[in-house]
Amino acid sequence: MAEETNNQLDQPVFQIQRVYLKDLSLEQPNSPAILLEQHQPSVDIQLAVAANNLVDGVFEITVTGTVHTKIEDKTLFLVEAKQAGIFEVRNIPEDQMGVVLGVACPQIVYPYLRGNIADVINRAGFPPVHLAEINFQAMYEQQQQQQANGAPPAPVQ
Repeated sequence: MAEETNNQLDQPVFQIQRVYLKDLSLEQPNSPAILLEQHQPSVDIQLAVAANNLVDGVFEITVTGTVHTKIEDKTLFLVEAKQAGIFEVRNIPEDQMGVVLGVACPQIVYPYLRGNIADVINRAGFPPVHLAEINFQAMYEQQQQQQANGAPPAPVQ
């Protein structure tokens, strides 16, 4: 019986505890005048992923998205959102933890971020900006390569 309990304790654990909107901001510094402009805006989108070890085996993964839309040199709107998730991750081999925290967890959190950004932009009176699907595996591998080369990780565009 004790051996069976020990085997259960050694099993890998990957559980979502919670997904939540950690931070959200919207700025329209040049409204209402810029809303009358007829030019096509430019859109710059940046993404970043961060992992924070809360307690042993419990991690907060935050995916940050920034959408900066301009007409010429004036900001039409700027949205920054941080979507986070709390994950219990235990008994995962050390060589696989990076992939779990850098790929699997962000893939779960990201759709919530996409929805929240599109919603707030739409509620601000603009057509929603739908963020593209992200290959977090490729993003993770790129970050690993940059760290191996001694460069700081760059945000995804």
